[in-house]
Amino acid sequence: MPSQKRAARTSTSTFTSTTAAASSSTAVKASDGLSPVAQQIAGNYLRRILTARVYDVAIESPLDAARNLSKRLGNQVFLKREDKQPVFSFKLRGAYNKMAQLPPEVLKRGVICASAGNHAQGVALSARRMGCKAVIVMPVTTPQVKVDAVAALGGETVLHGDSYSDAYQHALTLQKEQQLTFVHPFDDPDVIAGQGTIAMEILRQHQGPIDAVFVAIGGGGLISGVAAYIKAVRPEIRVIGVQTRDSDAMLRSVQAGKRVTLADVGLFADGTAVKQVGEETFRVARELVDEFVVVDTDEVCAAIKDIYQDSRSIMEPSGALGVAAMKQWVARNKCRGRTLVAVTCGANMNFDRLRFVAERAEFGEQREALFAVTIPEERGSFKRFCEAVGPRAVTEFNYRISDEQQAHVFVGVAISKREEADRIERNFQRHGFATVNLTDDDMAKEHMRHLVGGRSPLAADERLFRFVFPERPGALMKFLSSMHPDWNISLFHYRNQGADYGRILVGIQVPRADRAEFRRFLDTLAYPCVEETDNPVYRLFLR
Repeated sequence: MPSQKRAARTSTSTFTSTTAAASSSTAVKASDGLSPVAQQIAGNYLRRILTARVYDVAIESPLDAARNLSKRLGNQVFLKREDKQPVFSFKLRGAYNKMAQLPPEVLKRGVICASAGNHAQGVALSARRMGCKAVIVMPVTTPQVKVDAVAALGGETVLHGDSYSDAYQHALTLQKEQQLTFVHPFDDPDVIAGQGTIAMEILRQHQGPIDAVFVAIGGGGLISGVAAYIKAVRPEIRVIGVQTRDSDAMLRSVQAGKRVTLADVGLFADGTAVKQVGEETFRVARELVDEFVVVDTDEVCAAIKDIYQDSRSIMEPSGALGVAAMKQWVARNKCRGRTLVAVTCGANMNFDRLRFVAERAEFGEQREALFAVTIPEERGSFKRFCEAVGPRAVTEFNYRISDEQQAHVFVGVAISKREEADRIERNFQRHGFATVNLTDDDMAKEHMRHLVGGRSPLAADERLFRFVFPERPGALMKFLSSMHPDWNISLFHYRNQGADYGRILVGIQVPRADRAEFRRFLDTLAYPCVEETDNPVYRLFLR
């Protein structure tokens, strides 16, 4: 029987490896009981986890109900709040447990680790508690908030390489030179056991039915510890690992049946940016993890927003992977009434990154659609286009006159679900406007929206104004309806930033003979404005 089950699992993995790109997830094994190998692994780790030493530095983090998310998903959702640890991450559990097992004479010489940040803080805090030296090698891409936090805890920081794997190799060199003990961030049984105490707490805090637990994967220490405890105690609970599309080393390794080294990794979710998973974590995960879900950047940004709305806490990208995967998993399986847990494993977020997260969350939540729309370059066509948009909220509008016959408009429209984008596209086309749906176009979302514009030889008699519009339906139509039909809009730039008032840059071609009438128009409109026609930036880049 064991050999038959192994063959079935391999067959499933081979099949799903060809479909993972389309489905964004892949099942690894059926939840039909554990193999003898899996039982042995779970049993061995159960003893380690039950005797792990973590609470000298860690707290028993709360298991919070996510009421808003539960209502939206139609399932009971809980968040295991590891972001509330003293270093805002689960990593201190494994680091301290490893160091607590070291003989005093070894600990006295000091420890070294390689980390993208969270493990580094765990080692630094543990070293300070134990009174020993800690050298921390971090990739140069590590957010500054994590570098500063390690230094504040007394760790000696060394920045090297672009990823964890680069920092790891340098740390091994320093270890030999300085005779330090290496504290691995994930590929160590004592570290894995320390992380497994999270699962022990979850099952103690919620003793009723749990259908699935969603856990982020970098090198695999967290998922290995959580899976080992759950499968030893409550094997019916599905353990679902989560990786980003550009850092999916564990998924690829399980599919290949051996550890795979990625040529490169994405750095948005820097806490899980690992080129190769550990030997031990691979051995544990391939036996005990039920399923893997792959998420993209937009889904992660949307999950950060979801967690904020329920907890008023801001996760780092890796800390939100579990929620992002849960949402995708629920939608794909169309399940309701389940009890689901996501481990929010870290909150060491760079403040500078919040701008990007807010921008992309609407796409991840499928609340905004982008279009390139072509309209006739003639008086009144802009207004007709706005009428075609109808009562929907315009989230972005970029246009610059560039052709005597056609005008190309970059427009964002608020939606409530992805299917609406296709309906809006068809509606524009019914009104005679050629339309390209850019909602899933990464170049449009990342770059093109910022590049619409430039100089135009057709912008004669153009005057440039910054207007402040109230963010309410009809404000734009009021502006257009009040304007003289002989005045042409030659430039329009607007982006909803979530404020009560929108700031809009408008170029209007006003004949010299109409200047007095144009002044009356501005006074009647009663929207605050500043003329920028003589602004040097305008003359350098747009005139």
